[in-house]
Amino acid sequence: MSTHARDQHTTLRSQRLNQITHEPHAKLDTLVKANAPFDSIGSFSRFVVAQYLFQWELMPLYNTPALIAIFPALPSRCRAAQAKADLADLGTEVPAPVPGGMGQPGLAEALGWLFVSEGSKLGAAFLIKRAAALGLSENFGARHLGEPEGGRAEGWKQFVRILDGLELSTEDEAAVDKGALAAFNRFTVLLEKAYEVVAEPI
Repeated sequence: MSTHARDQHTTLRSQRLNQITHEPHAKLDTLVKANAPFDSIGSFSRFVVAQYLFQWELMPLYNTPALIAIFPALPSRCRAAQAKADLADLGTEVPAPVPGGMGQPGLAEALGWLFVSEGSKLGAAFLIKRAAALGLSENFGARHLGEPEGGRAEGWKQFVRILDGLELSTEDEAAVDKGALAAFNRFTVLLEKAYEVVAEPI
């Protein structure tokens, strides 16, 4: 993979990814609202469980040498440690892995997963304001929603600038799309699992 100047009239890769993930993104937003994570500490704790599981599954990508070569600050972008600390703050056990994770995606597909993970930091700016009403902050209970070093907007711009500048084959482009869609679907599964109600024995 290498960088190159893209035609200004060509749809940027990041724009295409936003377009193709619009439907699963909207579905996920609806699911989040339905589970009302900001109605109580208990409900928010379940939301953090899903966040932790997702970040924990992506941790290998954030530490992959080939991806770090593309995004030098990648290891510091992972939020698994912050989410784990949030669970401790909230008195919630670290959840067991949920079967059906991403496995070992190729480099191009991994870019799609990272696109979704990094993009979620923009939405976190709104979520942490909601968490504040529960007495939580980027220093307690909602660390994983905190503003990244250097700022959300700038961090996202840097990531997207590199992503959009990569020269990929047609097969690679399809793999990136696959990864982005899989990431949204996976987080949806993890969120559903986190809020799953265990039926009381009769």
